[in-house]
Amino acid sequence: MHPMQLFELVIVMLLAIIVLHYGANRFGLPPAVALLAGGALFAFLPGLPVISLDPQLVLVIFLPPLLMDGAWFIALRHLRRHMIGIAALAVGAVVFTTAIVAAVAHWLVPGLPWAACAALGAIVSPPDAVSARAILQHVHLPRRLSILLEGESLFNDASGLVLFRFAIAAGVTGAFSMVDALQSFVMLAAGGALVGVAIGVLWVLTVKRLDDKYLMIAASLLAPWASYMLAESIHASGVIATVTTGLICGWYQHVVFSAMVRMNGTAFWAVMIFLMEAFVFLLIGSSLRGVIERVGGIGVVLDEMTLPILAILAAITVARFLWVFGSDAVIILLRAMGICGYKPLGPRSATVLGWAGMRGVVTLAVALSVPADFPGRDFILTTAFAVIIGTVLLQGTTLGAVIRMVKLVEPESDRPRMTMSEAEAAMAQAQVRVVEVHAYDGQGMLLHPRLLERYQRHAELSANYAAREEAFSDTLHAHFDLVLKAIAAGRAELLRLHRTGEIDEHTLQELERDLDLEELSALSAKA
Repeated sequence: MHPMQLFELVIVMLLAIIVLHYGANRFGLPPAVALLAGGALFAFLPGLPVISLDPQLVLVIFLPPLLMDGAWFIALRHLRRHMIGIAALAVGAVVFTTAIVAAVAHWLVPGLPWAACAALGAIVSPPDAVSARAILQHVHLPRRLSILLEGESLFNDASGLVLFRFAIAAGVTGAFSMVDALQSFVMLAAGGALVGVAIGVLWVLTVKRLDDKYLMIAASLLAPWASYMLAESIHASGVIATVTTGLICGWYQHVVFSAMVRMNGTAFWAVMIFLMEAFVFLLIGSSLRGVIERVGGIGVVLDEMTLPILAILAAITVARFLWVFGSDAVIILLRAMGICGYKPLGPRSATVLGWAGMRGVVTLAVALSVPADFPGRDFILTTAFAVIIGTVLLQGTTLGAVIRMVKLVEPESDRPRMTMSEAEAAMAQAQVRVVEVHAYDGQGMLLHPRLLERYQRHAELSANYAAREEAFSDTLHAHFDLVLKAIAAGRAELLRLHRTGEIDEHTLQELERDLDLEELSALSAKA
């Protein structure tokens, strides 16, 4: 494809993203579903080239920043608290699902070697971080369930990739060693974690010494790719490395970033991640045509592969439910025996966790990397693509309904010890204590009366609101609605002054920034 044609295609896809995302919002659909369906339709438009994805390039472009973004904002304390559950899903569920899929595939397609069946199982077993993020940001879950799903999606690709590599090696050489596979997984994870720590520490030390906000944001942009590519170059886990770097950066960004850097950086990352997630699903849908043509056409798929694909899709779903409910049953048994204090999820949360198993870009990229002469490659590729479409379309569109149906309730133990208003009151008390100390000079003369009055008033109001949140809620909303109206009036007058030539661009930008910060503060307080 000519470079100019490639650029035009990217522009067309960007336009498609805007249209499809807008349509999804208007009709109440998950954007991932609309983008996937739109990409599939896009693939068959006459005159457009067949889109073929380079699996390694897709992974290295999209996976590191998306993993980094997920790790950056995850609650580290809750991640540590639920690490056993996350490990059970990220490792145990992947291994269990791989075994179930391999058995079903070998039963339905007896001519497919066990190594190929295991490779297929490893490809489709890990739920995808990108798919999980795209779906979960449109539903509300209790904190524990959300952490389990986010943590699983961040770490499970590592175990799936290890299983895949050993299955491919077994198919080529005819030999497989479980001991070697376990040793390889430990070495990959440990090596990835060490690389992630090194890049994370280097990022913290570097950003501390940068005085330019754009350089700070650029360093943050570089970190995930540096971590992923360095780990992969020494044959460690790029996934673990990137997640580790993201956890470190997310923990220290509160102390190394100024408010302005954080605002600019967050805005930049939000737009970039939005576009990357959208492009991923659009590319997955757009690659449908190439996959179908590679296996011999839609007729071959319908005649020869429909039944096995549907059975494998069912096996994936059933295996996840078996693992989730089985793990919960084991926890209940161990608690009854007094061996562990880990609380079970319960049938409602287990149902949602079992249903939230969307696959995505990693599944497709790994399937595309299967060697051309590997047994059953066409069947593996087609099944992987069908699993992505099936899980995103079916589970992605119904997850919200399942959550509403089971009526999830946040357990008392998972709720934060302080409400937001109580935390704000504590923060206001800390601020007023500092102002009270420094508002007077050495002789006891009050130097900053208005500042002291302002902070004392804020502390008093915050304490009253925290004590009687329900009573003040309507009044507070009306207060900030009026503040927002005043800001809008100020902005209209500022624009009038600029349009009539009474102020210049610099004055407009400076005062408009003040209004923007005031508006953001009012919206945050109202929310």
